[in-house]
Amino acid sequence: MRKGVIMRAKLKFAIGILTLGTIIASCSSTKNLKEGESLYVKGNVIIDSDTISKENKEKLATYLQSALMPKPNKRLAGVPFKLYFNNMAGDSANKNMIKRFFKKIGEEPVLLSDVNREYNENLLRNRMENIGFFNAEVKSDTLVEEKKATVNYTAKPNIIYKIQSVKFNVDSNSQLGRDIRSSSDKSLLQVGKHYSLDVVLNERDRIDNDLKNKGYYYFSPDYILVEVDSSHRNNRVDMYVTVKKETPPQAKVPSKINKIYIFPNYTETSSGYQRSTRNAELFDSSYYFIDRRNTFRKPVIAKHIFFHPGDTYNRTAHNQTISHLVNLNSWKFVKNNFVDSKEIPNALDVYYYLTPLPKKSLRVELLGKMASVYNGTEVNVNWTLRNAFKGAEQLSFNVFGGYETQTGGNADLNSSYYRYGMEATLTFPRILSPFGSINPSRRFIPKTYVKGRYEFLNRRKAYTLNSIALDYGYIWQESEEKQHDLALLEITYVQPKGISENYQRQMDTIPALRHAIDPQFTIGPNYNFTFQNTMKQHLKNTFYFKGNLDLSGNILGLIKGADFNKGKTFKLFDAYFSQYIKLSGDGRHYMKLSENSQLASRVSLGLSYSYGNSRSLPYLKQYYVGGPNSIRAFGARAIGPGTVAPEKLSNGLFYADQTGDIKLEMNTEYRSKLAGFVHWAAFIDAGNVWLQREDVNKPGAKFSKNFLNELAVGGGAGLRFDFTFLIIRTDFSIPFRIPYLPKGERWVFKDIDFGSSQWRKDNLMFNLAIGYPF
Repeated sequence: MRKGVIMRAKLKFAIGILTLGTIIASCSSTKNLKEGESLYVKGNVIIDSDTISKENKEKLATYLQSALMPKPNKRLAGVPFKLYFNNMAGDSANKNMIKRFFKKIGEEPVLLSDVNREYNENLLRNRMENIGFFNAEVKSDTLVEEKKATVNYTAKPNIIYKIQSVKFNVDSNSQLGRDIRSSSDKSLLQVGKHYSLDVVLNERDRIDNDLKNKGYYYFSPDYILVEVDSSHRNNRVDMYVTVKKETPPQAKVPSKINKIYIFPNYTETSSGYQRSTRNAELFDSSYYFIDRRNTFRKPVIAKHIFFHPGDTYNRTAHNQTISHLVNLNSWKFVKNNFVDSKEIPNALDVYYYLTPLPKKSLRVELLGKMASVYNGTEVNVNWTLRNAFKGAEQLSFNVFGGYETQTGGNADLNSSYYRYGMEATLTFPRILSPFGSINPSRRFIPKTYVKGRYEFLNRRKAYTLNSIALDYGYIWQESEEKQHDLALLEITYVQPKGISENYQRQMDTIPALRHAIDPQFTIGPNYNFTFQNTMKQHLKNTFYFKGNLDLSGNILGLIKGADFNKGKTFKLFDAYFSQYIKLSGDGRHYMKLSENSQLASRVSLGLSYSYGNSRSLPYLKQYYVGGPNSIRAFGARAIGPGTVAPEKLSNGLFYADQTGDIKLEMNTEYRSKLAGFVHWAAFIDAGNVWLQREDVNKPGAKFSKNFLNELAVGGGAGLRFDFTFLIIRTDFSIPFRIPYLPKGERWVFKDIDFGSSQWRKDNLMFNLAIGYPF
């Protein structure tokens, strides 16, 4: 970062601190309190137990403390900021616009007199009883200092009760009783486990869900009664699962599916959802369609209805149908009703009301990009046509353009450019195959896609590139955690033009620059596999993995007998086609350390083998490291390959476009919440890229057994502003290890000098980005 930018940032920070300090100094959280009033600042729970571990005491205290009422005034970094705004407004808020604003965003003081200690004591006892501490005791006292009050609650859990027996007292002569008993071996109520009200409630839900899948549409968890006998003196309970006597007869018998009505082009009226079936057309002897305009092809919708007339009602089929209809991305609202049939007893008629999304839509996106040495912007205009061929297909055209300009630094990033282009995508909600209908999973909708893309890139002082890409493939989800993306055919064609005289001279000096503008032609399949369980927030450890297998030119190379070692290389469309096998993996681990902190780690590995018609990967397929989402102490593409130093140019700048055939990157980051939406992180990044083969122009670039000694290492810290819908990230980082320095001098801790402006200019890297790096 340039010195001027740092100085301005320091000045703004100092002004902000001074302003905040002035406001706080001039305010007092208790200045408007009347005589005898105290501000309630905290409710504190202390666990009094010799049998509970320290860790479990903390968890229990946190659990109980969350129940205390009322909540103290909201705080940011320990400051009750909303209360300060209220105090600044005073009692004359109606006479002043600014004070009215402060009053509006402020918060009235929460007083000690608002706290009902007896109510909270009973609340805490009840919470402990809910988790098995039936003989819990709670006492409280109050501490007041300088009009600020803290209420301490001492909770003595005593001995927790465990389950001694579980009995299902249901009528085994009725179908309902037999169906409940049939799944009793899956009961969540386990002998020897601690009593818990949450487990009892979950057991009722489990029984209900099991019955729903056996046809009991009208059954409810509320019809299950779990009686608890805690009269034993051995701190044990007996549990009895029964069906309430007041359960209605309709809920005790399974329901069948009778008629199925589908409204594919439904518009809700003021009178609600209508059930008129006039003009209904029977399809496949199963489904009645009410769609006079034939807006959707009937077989497409019928394929995603998992009920048939005569079926027993099933919650899984119910949910799968709704999920499929929603994920067809053709309807704004998907609503269904189950209504008692007037023709058959214990039967249901099903109505599906599908309100279409607009046939056409236009979306415009404007993006801004900023880092320490470059700025730019990009615009995307996307036009979408839904239900293109009446089968829930989606056709989209995206026109894009943008520019980026270098604003500082000592690297020639070649980032002063402008680009524009267009992409067209046609998506089918099914697998299109010459072998007939293929559906890898009933739960999820597979998709077939056809993509075409053209892009023009003009690096104004260097060269221009025209690129064309064509893709045909499938995406399908195996489960909630696993997804597959198979591009059966992926073609990329890149042709350079307009090479400047200056860039031509640089190529003569630095042959590596020629690789960036080589004509490129890749053709072959591409497969991606993704696994993630990060959506399961209750887990302490979650994972994300994405693997990629990319093949190009292998069949062509065999047919042609290509061998670059023998000088037998071939062109297609005036470009040497690439022949390689490329394997990549990106694995991430997230460990929850507490409610507001976690440790996030990533390992990214890339391997490739070029042969036949290619000596190395084409430029667009090569790996690189560095930048705001990689090794943040170094610029993008400014590391490697191996121990190769960035190429110096005649004007004193260096050329930062270092790429390789092999990649290793490791990152770890501690993330924690500061206050409100403000979070912070400390991180360490390491990695490099290498070449598959020796290159006389890049000594030290080939991958070898000494690769660990050639890693670049950097670290730093930054703030994250989490607005839920948007995360803004700022990172400051410095290099710890520079791989292109001489052996024995690569660790640079001894050179760190924050007081030196020249050192900061050469080493301190600032990144402003959207979202987390991984």
